[in-house]
Amino acid sequence: MKSKYIKSLDMICRPLCLYLILLGLTACSATRAQTNDTSVEATVDSALAFAEKQSLLLAKKYEKQHDQLPRTFQQDKDISSDSRWWCSGFFPGVLWLLYEAHPSAELLAYAKRYTQRVEREQYTTDNHDVGFMIFCSFGNGYRLTKDPHYRSVILTAAKSLSTRYDPAVGLIRSWDHNREQWQYPVIIDNIMNLELLLWAANQSEDSTYSAMVRSHADRTMQHHFRSDYSSYHVVSYDTLSALPHHKQTHQGFSDESSWSRGQAWGLYGYTYLYRETKDRRYLQQAQHIADYLLDHPHMPEDGIPYWDYDSPDIPNTPRDASAASIMASALVELSDFVDGELSHKYRDFAKLQITTLASPRYTAKLGENGGFILKHSVGAYPLHSEIDVPLTYADYYYVEALNKLKKKR
Repeated sequence: MKSKYIKSLDMICRPLCLYLILLGLTACSATRAQTNDTSVEATVDSALAFAEKQSLLLAKKYEKQHDQLPRTFQQDKDISSDSRWWCSGFFPGVLWLLYEAHPSAELLAYAKRYTQRVEREQYTTDNHDVGFMIFCSFGNGYRLTKDPHYRSVILTAAKSLSTRYDPAVGLIRSWDHNREQWQYPVIIDNIMNLELLLWAANQSEDSTYSAMVRSHADRTMQHHFRSDYSSYHVVSYDTLSALPHHKQTHQGFSDESSWSRGQAWGLYGYTYLYRETKDRRYLQQAQHIADYLLDHPHMPEDGIPYWDYDSPDIPNTPRDASAASIMASALVELSDFVDGELSHKYRDFAKLQITTLASPRYTAKLGENGGFILKHSVGAYPLHSEIDVPLTYADYYYVEALNKLKKKR
């Protein structure tokens, strides 16, 4: 019997096929008897083609703003940032991922140009986001070009990030502000930046990096997660005892709620930690998180989470396309690490999410949405920041998930 997610995938794929035919992007003539994979493959191809066109428009828009990078588009206004904003590496990363999918001189030139705008962040030591900034931009650039300068930048960034590790606490500090409330705050997002250190450990054969990663990942697994495998957003540690003194969900509905993007960060983080370390504890953690999310009673049928799974306003509250994109990218990879029905469960759900995101409900029309690919993401709902807008990291993990699905054929 088909799960409710596969039924929902059928419901989305069929109207999406008609939509794509009308646009002239693809011919989707699969019959009901054929596997969903036929429709999904067509969706992936057309979604990548659209993403390339839309992202090139965005690249050209910011071409003459020499130190600026796109951040969002809100109330018909472009919102940009310089490299200091934590999201600065995502748009260069989008361009690299699109270049990987469809190599062209134009994409390569823009990817290099926007990556260069982030280069100074290799020296960032005052926040943990150097991983996002540098590894999404220079990391993808080095993976695809093997440019030795990119390698040097990434290694410098890893050294910078490592300065935020305190061996007495065994974790990388996330933030330096609000010291009256937080002694040593660690946010679940920080699990994503460990990939930079793992790469540096492999490249430099410096075991201190991998030791930091293991300690941070293990202590996060111990203290960030509740018994049902949902996670807090922020855990602050006492600097003397190295034990948590305060736990909260700063960007969620309440301290005990499940903020959707935070859950997605954890899923993605422990998935790649298993890939890189082969430590089965991390695989088990990723599976527990995935099962919590996929079986959650407030997970919508189309796979796009509400901004918080415990929002009292469900279903009349914003969805978060960024959480769905991160989840989808993680689930495609996680499906390779498990067998049988569980593998199908994870990959089918990722396909559902991608098919929904590629539909007109979430994908912008060419030239609209400020040049961003996806609509309907949420930055920080309780802080009244970036609500129901496009966001660069939603686009980044969406394109990454598309590439992963394309490679699975």
